[in-house]
Amino acid sequence: MSDKKGFIGEFKEFIMRGNVMDMAVGVIVGGAFTAIVTSLNEDILSPILGIFGGTDFSELKVTLGTGELAPTLTYGNFITAVINFLITALVIFCIIKGLNHASEKAAALVKKNKEEAEAATPTEKDCPYCYSKINIKATRCPHCTAQL
Repeated sequence: MSDKKGFIGEFKEFIMRGNVMDMAVGVIVGGAFTAIVTSLNEDILSPILGIFGGTDFSELKVTLGTGELAPTLTYGNFITAVINFLITALVIFCIIKGLNHASEKAAALVKKNKEEAEAATPTEKDCPYCYSKINIKATRCPHCTAQL
């Protein structure tokens, strides 16, 4: 096909594909979800853990050296990021597990309905001459040889 769309036309086609749009929506929702998980961790879980452990993770740090310009390792922020990751992973795992379960149930229901429909479809009929059961597609009765 010698249809030349040009760079802009190809880019527009790429952007309008369903999977690209789905990915964009996923990134936006993921960003909002990350903000929720971060707030859950910083505003709810860290203070509760601070009650039991007596420590706020964001305050954990080690100063390397002496003086005002000494570098500081804020490993508490790292612990907070790990907790955020674990919460996010857990929630995503539960969502995917629920979607897979719902998908399996829907597939099983479709399969059951298909089997019921196939079972409900008659496969035999009565010969109008000898009243024997014959295949529904038969054009001649195998018992009396009558043309159907």
